[in-house]
This record gives sequence, structure tokens and C-alpha cells, in this order.
Amino acid sequence: MMMSDTKTTSNIDDKLKKVMAETEGGARNPVGAFPKKVLFFVPLTWTLFQLWYASPLPFLLNFFVINDTQARSIHLAFAIFLAFTAFPTLKRSPTSYIPIQDWIIALLGSFCAGYLYLFYSSLSMRPGSPTTMDLVVAVAGMILLLEATRRALGPPLMVVAAIFSVYTFFGQYMPDIIAHKGASLAKGMSHYWLGTEGVFGVALGVSTGMVFMFVLFGSLLESGGAGNYFIRASFAALGHFKGGPAKAAVVASGLTGLCSGSSIANVVTTGTFTIPLMKKVGFKAEKAGAIEVACSTNGQLMPPVMGAAAFLMVEYVGINYIEVIKHAFLPAIISYIALLYIVHLESCKMGLQGMTRTITRTLTSRLISFVMVFLGIIIIGGLTYYGLGWIKVVAGDAAFYIVIVLLAAAYLGLLWVACRVPELEYTTEINELPPLRETVQAGLYFLLPIVVLMWCLVVERLSPALSAYWATVLMIFILLTQRPIKGLLRKQQGESFSFKTGSMDLIKGMVAGARNMIGIGVATAAAGIVVGTVTLTGIGLVMTEFVEFISGGNLMLILLFTAIISLLLGMGLPTTANYIVVSTLMAPVIVELGAQNGLIVPLIAVHLFVFYFGILADDTPPVGLAAFAAAGISGGDPIMTGIQGFLYDIRTAVLPFMFIFNTQLLLIGLTNWFHLLIVVVSALLAMLSFAAATQGFMLTRNRLWETAMLLLVALLLFRPGLVWDEFYPPLMEEPSTEISAWVGEMDPGSSLRLTLHGERLSGKEYTKAIMLPIGDEPTGEERLAAVGLETRVDDDGRVFVDFVAFASIASRAGIDFDQEILNLQVPTHPPPKELVYIPTVALLALVWLAQSRRRKKEQQQLVSD
Repeated sequence: MMMSDTKTTSNIDDKLKKVMAETEGGARNPVGAFPKKVLFFVPLTWTLFQLWYASPLPFLLNFFVINDTQARSIHLAFAIFLAFTAFPTLKRSPTSYIPIQDWIIALLGSFCAGYLYLFYSSLSMRPGSPTTMDLVVAVAGMILLLEATRRALGPPLMVVAAIFSVYTFFGQYMPDIIAHKGASLAKGMSHYWLGTEGVFGVALGVSTGMVFMFVLFGSLLESGGAGNYFIRASFAALGHFKGGPAKAAVVASGLTGLCSGSSIANVVTTGTFTIPLMKKVGFKAEKAGAIEVACSTNGQLMPPVMGAAAFLMVEYVGINYIEVIKHAFLPAIISYIALLYIVHLESCKMGLQGMTRTITRTLTSRLISFVMVFLGIIIIGGLTYYGLGWIKVVAGDAAFYIVIVLLAAAYLGLLWVACRVPELEYTTEINELPPLRETVQAGLYFLLPIVVLMWCLVVERLSPALSAYWATVLMIFILLTQRPIKGLLRKQQGESFSFKTGSMDLIKGMVAGARNMIGIGVATAAAGIVVGTVTLTGIGLVMTEFVEFISGGNLMLILLFTAIISLLLGMGLPTTANYIVVSTLMAPVIVELGAQNGLIVPLIAVHLFVFYFGILADDTPPVGLAAFAAAGISGGDPIMTGIQGFLYDIRTAVLPFMFIFNTQLLLIGLTNWFHLLIVVVSALLAMLSFAAATQGFMLTRNRLWETAMLLLVALLLFRPGLVWDEFYPPLMEEPSTEISAWVGEMDPGSSLRLTLHGERLSGKEYTKAIMLPIGDEPTGEERLAAVGLETRVDDDGRVFVDFVAFASIASRAGIDFDQEILNLQVPTHPPPKELVYIPTVALLALVWLAQSRRRKKEQQQLVSD
């Protein structure tokens, strides 16, 4: 029986490795020596190039200094070459060797991609005037990029990109509602391939400059054993609770998601541990798989990587990386806490128990341990933050070397701590609950690269790419040294403690990181075709009019339509490509139509909205690849696994609608720490109430009125203004003729809302609201001039925009010449809307009290029976 179980586990592992290879790094595993070396050394060379490009070495040594466009060209050349050599043409195509035609098109594709680097000087001398050779290379490159995309990611993204390129050249033959005059071959190819507006645009630049380094960092963490450490530490901490393995799956997937950009990779990495254990404690196969799918898809919500979308948001939204992390943090955290709560409710409904503890500790000892750990974290954090700050002040330029010495000392100290306990096992089976203290102690040094990453990002304010570079350098050092130093400290020898084994771990991690980037590299390039089409044809304005027409101008229908489009596109596209496509097409629609409905939506809220629904596609049947991967481990039905996973993820689908109307959930507009605390607590209570309502269980099974009350509680906690604004409108309308006087009286730093009326080039009239920040200039006229706005009053007393300064705040807000200012919307300073929370929390307490009494009666009934 034991041999049969082992054989079954081995077969599952083999299948998962095959799924992982096919979806992440390529399905080919050639037997010949030469192709094996090519698929080993080309990814390794790509990684070394990216490390060189991200480092300060080119500028220090003044050698091989290249600009962003040249780097993007080289990056895509590697990605296309590997897409044709690592991925077979069709599923039935041979995987044991690389056919000659694939070698030819791989070289041809990489040449076309590298054309901008090879002939950069001559191309820069003839912008917009391509030669015949330029056009031949561009056309061939477009075709080969689409084929590489199909091989690496499947047909959906290839089809979408192809449709958009056809639309560019044949726009004059399209239906009137979307028709345009069409583009010539020279104009289209110059835009798509020979410039930086299409394939070699912002998206590929983000993949080249930032995403690669973070994917490499995650790959090296996994290669060094950090992934195994996170999983086992999660089990040690949570495995003894009700449904403990499922709760451990949530935490482990969240930790893996910190550095992973793939929900499928997350499922395969953590699911091999968590799903069998969930089944062992009583979860059905479909529910065990669904919990892992929900955990892993939500892992992409977790900063700092967010499925690579965080870096794209930096470019598309125009805010810095720290701001993106700040806005995304609270929704991600409360979503994960709610998933933990859902797992707890499922366990309570089924009467499940956790894994048996090997060591039983008293409540007092647990409290003491918790307090000591908490105080230790505070002390270490304080010493790190203020100590390093003091060193920078005192030591000046020498601070860098002092910090390196201190970091080395911390690393050696944590390795010594790790060697006081046994090494962590690397099996996919956990038969008994690992001891918490020893498990945590065994891998604390893995946190050092993450600390360095966050320090560089948050404190030093380095770029994301350079921050990831320094964290990766530390991770490389750890991979090379951890085994031999452990051997010295443990006084043991052998391959497990050799420098050679550590070097192989490093090289495997570097190769795996590059192969995991193949799909992202071609996806961002192919998505650039969509972006290029929007900028070349003006299809974005057409989309606005189309959505406005089918929604009737209703804002909720606009949001719902956008959510469905994002979900449908995401079913076939990877997260990164889906975000690029949907944010390019739909984000401007929400902003424009929201403004016409009087709702001013911050751009980051709109981009997170489309991003969230793109993520949910990974567990949405019939395509949800994460659900198929989880079903491969659990043995359950993949469609039912996907449906159940989507039901668990309903809480995630609700969040975007909430933070569109209540941007405080994105930590926007908070005034102080107390305000932050209120927002965090209310959002958490709202999400837990919604989870209890959708699961039909809180302390015991819900009655119908309790479910209705919980949904009402969730709605009011998420959107207190829904009720409060009816009694105390936050804004009042004032005539636009008094604009200077009102602006002069407003508090510096507040926002002025204007309702504008204008006419588009098509002759269609529109009305929209915009918001302008007010400065601290002494008079109203000076404040308006500071934002770049001048007005005039006609004979009828109507106020018009007379002048808008170029690239000013007013210009960026969408104000244009001759727009009529209909009115001002001035803040009324109503009582705080958070007062709604008092009766709402009382209503939640009423439901809790009713269920508490009912549960007590049910327990008494069980005892008496």
C-alpha cells in the first residue's frame, strides 16, 4: 500500500512538472546534446544580459552602455528565439528534438526583433521613411511575433493582436461605428515595429527593465529553498487550526505570490503540499483544489509584483511604484484575510479539525512567545531603520561598505541560528505538523533579500529594477555560500554542503527565471500591437462612444460591462497581457463616462478595477488554467474546481466596485492615522460580513434574514456615503461666475470640482466633471493661473475657458479651450460619514448575538442527544 501511494504521488509530480513546463518555460525537452546546450546557455545568457543591463556596471565601466530601445530589442530577440526552440508548433509536434524549420524561424525571428539594436543609428536617421528592407523585416517580425505568442501562450492573445493589426490597415472597410481611414503599410509598420509606440513600447520596456529582475528574484528564492521554507512555516503556524492545511495554503500562496507572477506556478508550487493534506483532513477534491486556486489567483493581487502589473501601472497611471503598492495593499490584505475566514467557515460547516500537534504548549507560553516575537520584530525594525539612517549621516560615502559588513554579519548569524535545528525536508508530503520554532528558525536568512528589496524601494527610493537587482545580488551570494557555510557550522561534508551544488542551484535558478520570462516577453510585445493600434487609429474614442451607447450612460452598467470584458479577455490571456489590453481600451472609458456622470474616479482605481477582473479569469471555466492545474493534483473535476474557486473569489469581484465609489479603500484621501485605522477595520469587517453572507454561515448556519443583514452591513461599511450623502450632500453647486471668489476662499490642498460642457469634433455635445487641486497662492486668480486656467464671461453671463496652459494641471485634467463652466461643486463640510458605522456595527452585533444563542442551544441539544 505504501509503495502504491508513493508511486501515485510520483506520477502526480511528473504530470505537474509537465504542466508547469508547458505553461511556464516550454514543453520541449530535446535528447540531443546540442539542442540541450542551446536551451540551457541561451536562457543563461539572457539572464546575464539582464543582470548587466539592470546593474550600474555599464556606466561605471563605460562598456556596453545601451539605451532603453536597444535593450528592448535584445530582450525580445531572446524571447522569440526561445519561444520557437522551447515550445513545439502543435501539441502533437515532437518534443524530443527541435525540427530544422524551428531553428530557421527562431533565428529569423530573433534577427527581426534585434533589428532595432543592430541598425539603431541608421533607423534613427530616417524616422517615418522606412526602406524596403525595413518594411520586409517589420512585416516578417510581426508575423513571427504572433506565431511565437501562439506557441508560448495559446491562440487567444495572437488572435486579439491580429484582429487589431487588421483593423489598422483595413479600417476604411469596417462598419461605420468603428471605421477610420486606414493606415498605409509604411505608416503602420513604422508605428508597430520601427518605433516605440507599438511592439517596442512601454509594455515591453517594463518587461525588459523591471519584470525580468523580479521574476529572476523569485526563481532564485525558489531555487535556494525559500519556497519550501514559506510552505512549511505556514503549516507549522496554522496546521493545528480547524481546516489547518487549507489555512496554511492561503498563507503559503500569499507568501509565494509576493515574488511570483503566475497563478499556475503558485498552484503547482504550493498545491503539491496543501491539496493532499486538505483532502486528508476532510475537504472534498473539488473544494481542496478550489481553495488552492483561489489562494493562488489572489497571490497576484499581492504587492510588490502583482503578476507584473504593478510595474505597468507605474507607466500607465503615471505614479511612482511605492504609490502603486500603497493603493493595492489594503484590498489585497483584506481579500486574503477573508479567504482565511471562508476556509474557517467551511471547516466549521464540515466539523473538521486540524493536524495533531507534536508538542502541546500552555496558553501562557504561547502568549509569552507571541509577545517576545512581536517585540523582537519592533526592536529589529527600529534598529535597522534608525541605525542605518544614523550610519548614513555619520559615515557618508562609507556607509555603503559598513552596511554590507552588517548585512554579512546578520547573514552569518542567521545561518548559525538555522544550524541549531535540523534541515528542512524537501518532500511533497507532510505527514505530521512541523514544530513552529524550529521550522521558522531554519530559514530566517531567506528574509534578508526581501528586507533589502523593501529597504531599497521604500527607504532609499531606488527604482524597482535597481532594487530588485540588489536583492538578486544578495540572493546570488546566499545561493553560492549557504551550503558550504552550513557544512562548516554543522561540521558535515558531502554534496549537500558543497560550493558546487550551490553553484548548480544558482545556474538552474537563472535558467528557470529566463525560461519563465518567455511568455511574459512575447505577451508584452504582442500586447504592444493593441496599444499601438489605439494610439494610431483613435479606437479608444470609439470604444467610449460604443460603451456609452450600449450602457445607456448608466455608470453601474458601464462598470459591469467593463468587468465582463476584462473577465472574457482574461480567460485566454495571461495576466500581464490582459491588463495591458483591457487597461488600454477600457480604463479611459470608465474615466470619461464616469466624469460625464459626475463621478471623478482616480486613474489608479480604474486600473486596479480592470486588473482584478483579469486575474479572476484564471479560475473561471472553461479556460481557467489554474483550476486545471489544481484538479491535476486533487483528482477532482477541473470545471467544478473552477466554479467552486470562482465562488470563493466572489469577495474579490466585489472589491473593485467598492473602491471605485469609496477610494479610501485604496488609502486615498486619508487625513491621519486614526482615519486609516477606521478605514482598515471597517473594510475588514465589511469583507468578513460579506464572506459570512455568501457562505451562509457565521457562528452557525444563517437564516435568510441574517444573510440579508450581513449583506447590508457589508454594503454600508464599504460605502457609508450611500446613506449619508442622502442626508448631508458632500457638495453644493455654486454659479460659475463666482469662480475666482470661491477658489480664493478654499483651503490650500483641497480640490475644486467643475462641471464642463463642450462639443467633440464629431459635433456631439458632452458634459463632464473634473477636479483641480488648489494651491496656496494669495488670490483666486493666481490660484487658477497656477493650475493653468483662465476664464472669460460672455454677454449672457456664461463662463467659458479662455486659455489653458500647455502641459498644465488643467490641460492634463481634460480642460480645453471654449468649454463652458456650468457650475462649481463646492465641499459642504458635512458630519463625518463614518458615523454610519455605529448603527451598522450594532446590526452586525445583533446578528452575532442571535447566532451565538442559537449555537449554544444546538450544542446543548447535541449533548442531551
